Amino acid sequence: MSEPFNDIRQVEMAIKAAQRMVGQATMSMDEDQLKAATDCLNQAKQQYADALSHATGISDEFFEFSSELIERLDHQLTEAKE
Repeated sequence: MSEPFNDIRQVEMAIKAAQRMVGQATMSMDEDQLKAATDCLNQAKQQYADALSHATGISDEFFEFSSELIERLDHQLTEAKE
């Protein structure tokens, strides 16, 4: 029973870390920070995908909210790189 909770918690933490890094990178527009933020976001995407594939009894709302957040961060990074 603790396993789904741990997956959710890891996804939440990964997305929060990506949010911070994307925010800092897009404010500074530093190339190295943008790359680090991209890597961090990719890790969050992977953890999200892993949790989604193993999900049982986890609220669809969690995955929907997380997916929207990841999309927004991805868009923010893409805009900053252009």
